[in-house]
Amino acid sequence: MSSHHEKAITITGAVITVSTTRKEADDTSGKTATDLFSGAGIPVSFYRIVPDQDEAIRAALDEALLKANCIVFTGGTGLTPDDRTIEAVAPQFEKVMDGFGEIFRQKSIAEVGTAVILSRATAGVIQGRAVFCIPGSTKAVRLAVEEIIIPQIRHIISHAGSR
Repeated sequence: MSSHHEKAITITGAVITVSTTRKEADDTSGKTATDLFSGAGIPVSFYRIVPDQDEAIRAALDEALLKANCIVFTGGTGLTPDDRTIEAVAPQFEKVMDGFGEIFRQKSIAEVGTAVILSRATAGVIQGRAVFCIPGSTKAVRLAVEEIIIPQIRHIISHAGSR
C-alpha cells in the first residue's frame, strides 16, 4: 500500500496478556510483542497481565485506550469456557477489521494446518485506536505483530483516527 495514505502520527503500543497462569517472568508472548514493537520504533506505554475475566479484560482495555493507539491482547482467544478475550473486547469495536483475522489464519495454516479453524483472532477500532486480539502462543504473537500489525499499523491508525 502506498504511504501517501499514511499520516505523520506517533504510534504507541499497549500489550495485554490474558492468562490465569502467566506472571511477568514467564510471559514470553507479552515480551515478544513488546520487543517487536520496540524494535520497530514503537514504544510500549502500557503492559499488563490480567486473568480470563471479562471485567479485568475490559478494565485493562479502558486503561490502554488512554495510553496507546495500538493495543494487542495475547491469549484468551480459544474455545475453552474460560477464554474470554473476544467476548470482552469485540463488543466494544466501533469498526471490525475482518481482514486481520482472515490473513492471520491464512498465514497460520502453514504452521498449524487445519487446526487454524480454532483461532478466533480478530481486530477492530475503538475511539480511533486499533485493537488486536491474538492467540497467546509466542509463535502466533510473532506472526501477528511482526508480519501483519507492524507493517500496517501506521496505515490503520491513519484511517481509524480520521475525522
